[in-house]
This record gives sequence, structure tokens and C-alpha cells, in this order.
Amino acid sequence: MKLEQLKNNGVFMRYALILLLGVFVGVGITLERAVQAERQVAKAEQPLPIDELRTFTEVFSRIKADYVEPVDDKKLLRDAIQGMLSGLDPHSSFLDPEGFKDIRVGTEGEFGGLGIEVTMEDGFVKVVSPIEDTPAARAGLKTGDLIIRLDNKAVKGMTLNEAVKNMRGKPGSEITLTVVREGQPKPLIFTVARAVIKIQSVKHRMLEDGFGYVRITQFQANTGDNLKDALTKLKLQNKSNLKGLVLDLRNNPGGVLNAAVAVSDSFLTSGLIVYTEGRVSDAELKFSATPTDLVNGAPMVVLVNGGSASASEIVAGALQDHKRAVIMGTKTFGKGSVQTILPMTGGAALKITTARYYTPSGRSIQATGILPDVVTEEAKVTKRDKADDSLKEADLSGHLENKIKDNDKDKPGTKKVAPSVKLDSAGEDYQLQEALNLLKGVSIFRAQAN
Repeated sequence: MKLEQLKNNGVFMRYALILLLGVFVGVGITLERAVQAERQVAKAEQPLPIDELRTFTEVFSRIKADYVEPVDDKKLLRDAIQGMLSGLDPHSSFLDPEGFKDIRVGTEGEFGGLGIEVTMEDGFVKVVSPIEDTPAARAGLKTGDLIIRLDNKAVKGMTLNEAVKNMRGKPGSEITLTVVREGQPKPLIFTVARAVIKIQSVKHRMLEDGFGYVRITQFQANTGDNLKDALTKLKLQNKSNLKGLVLDLRNNPGGVLNAAVAVSDSFLTSGLIVYTEGRVSDAELKFSATPTDLVNGAPMVVLVNGGSASASEIVAGALQDHKRAVIMGTKTFGKGSVQTILPMTGGAALKITTARYYTPSGRSIQATGILPDVVTEEAKVTKRDKADDSLKEADLSGHLENKIKDNDKDKPGTKKVAPSVKLDSAGEDYQLQEALNLLKGVSIFRAQAN
């Protein structure tokens, strides 16, 4: 089904994906739909596990009668529901009215918190990605960090939603995070001030003449339109079509599925972009490209890393399968499932995994991620502050003197100047520099071929 067809017949809006990436909520792609009574009836026809239900009611009664303190019935039932869902996978959960509201707000690119995307791993909160230009990113949190304490509270034993609530708070208030990081012998302590998080989904600039750069930090409802605006501005700035484009999806935790489709469609002229499969027909969707390439076939490099998840992986996978771009960086996160938001009575909602998504070639990246075409580790290219302060032979005690006069000696009236190190607009980012070098090479090859 074409993207334009979905827009025209209303199916697009029905399946408009709600970003489940509001701060502190795990990565994911989500669909929203109403609970269908007929489906509930159909499932109710299956025989119920009477013995297990009897056990449940007995446990409930024992807790009510014998627990050391009185327990509210509603709390027990909510905890039971949460337990059912958390036992399925890390991304299924029950959303109270406040949590459901936060998800909706997150799709608009403004919400309160620290600015990190998280999931659960082995009972701890794992940082999927710190969001760019947020308190968490500025504090130094990194992809892969395990948060083990929130202030003086141990994370072990908390649900993801409980951890999320503890991390939320009044803007300006502080929270202390105790973090375990691979390669560090001791836990790290971060004190982070909460803030209202405003996300600029798309950023752009020229790297140098002919070569543009677009960074997508999150896939929000308007990301597709924002990308079109960015590419138009780059063309105007370049005063002609681009020779090459770097699309940066590093540390992009994902977001709205239709945004990922729109971004992929901006560079593809035909073929499948992504499809989903699940147990019910509503979970089976196909998205195909429309015949428009906004950069007119210019070579592309897509940068990814371990913080690139979900919707980011859809874009990278589609462009990789169609050989439209070279994928560069490190292996992606590996989030290949789709969560559906089922609104419920009282303002609450059920978030449940309903489908897996597949790249055009039929690949599922669930728990495996996308392997780049060119593996390039993160590094920094920096200038020296001084001319050359490394140890030399002349610095060694008792070194042999050079018998050739005036060789490499300062002459009166002369001044040594440090060799200039030219860093282009890719700056100190080694992966970006390599992406630009690759684009230059492809551009030269194409010019020679023509």
C-alpha cells in the first residue's frame, strides 16, 4: 500500500503511530487503536484456565487477609496487570492516565524529564540513547549505561513505569543517578537537573560545497515535513543540487512509524519500505515508496550506532536493502517489534507488542540489529594546542649531537609556527569525516564515469 493511498483513505490516520519515546519510556514504534469488542468476544470463546484463575483468587484473598499491612484492592489488581504485561517483553506495559498523556505529549517534541530513552535489562534501567541537547546528554550519560539507583532508591525490583515516575519531576529539581558503565571499575554518579525537553527533530548544515548534512534526533509526527524543508534549504544554500548527503541517525532511539516511512520515501522512488506481521490482520501493514527522490539520486551515507533503534533501523534497513545508501558506523540497537496502544476506560491504556517489522528483503532485526556496510568506530580528530610536545631524540639525556651545522636549528629573527591542521566542517567527528570522504570518492568516481 502506497503512503499516499493511506493518507487518502484515512487508514494512515487510524494507524498513525504514537511515539513511545517520551523521556524515560522504552524505545518502540507504537500504533494506536480502539479496543474492538468483536475481537474480545472471539478470544473469550477460548477455554479459560480455571485452575490458574482459582490460584489467582486464592493468592489475592491470602494477601488481603494475612499481609502485614492493609493493601488496597485497586493497587493489587493494577500490580497484577502490570506483572502480566512485564512478563511478556520489556516493551509491553499498562499505562495509567498520566503515562498515557505523556506518550501523546512526547509525539509533539516537548515533554518534561531528563532527556534519555530507556528500556529494562536484567532488572535495571538501560540507557538506549541520551537525547541530544538535553540535561542527560550534557551530564555525560551514554548508550548502554545501566542505571542501578535513583537517588537513594535501588532500581532492582522496580517496573519500567515505576522507574520512569521516579525520574520525572518538577523542572529544575535534581536527581542523582548511579550508573554502571562497561569498562569502568566503579559505578559512576551523575546529578542531573530535570528540565522541559524540547526536541528539534531535524537539524541540517552544509559540510562543504556540494555536500550536505542532515541529523534526525527523533522520529516525530512532523519529521517527514521537517526533512523536506531541510533539504530545500540545503539546495538553496548550495545554489544547486547536492553532490552527496550524510544522514545522521546516531543515538536516534526511534519514534513514529509513519515518520520513518516518510523519511525513507524521501530517498526511494519505488519498492517496499517496511512491512509488519502479527497474529491479527490489523497488525499486518505494508508501506511502499512513491516516485520522488528529494536529492535526485545523489550518493548518501547513513551514520548509525548502538543508540540507533526502532524507526532509525527501519530507515537504515530500507536504504540498505535498496542499495540507496552506504550504512556506516557500528551495529544498531536491534528493536524490531511494534507496540500498539489500546485506549481503555478511565483514561488508561494498554501498551502491548502486536507485530514484528521487516525490512524490504524480509529481514527481522529484532535482537540482532543492522550491521553497517562500513564499520567505523567512534573516535575524535583533534588539533594540538602546541606545536609538537611529543618526546624526541633530542630530549633524551646524552643524545648524540648532529654534526651538520644549522640543520633544524632556529635562526635569529625566525619563529617556529606549528603546522596547520585543517579540519573541515565535519569538525572533530571521525565517523562524520569518514562519511564525507566516502561521499567525495563516490562523487569523483561518478564524474569520471560520465
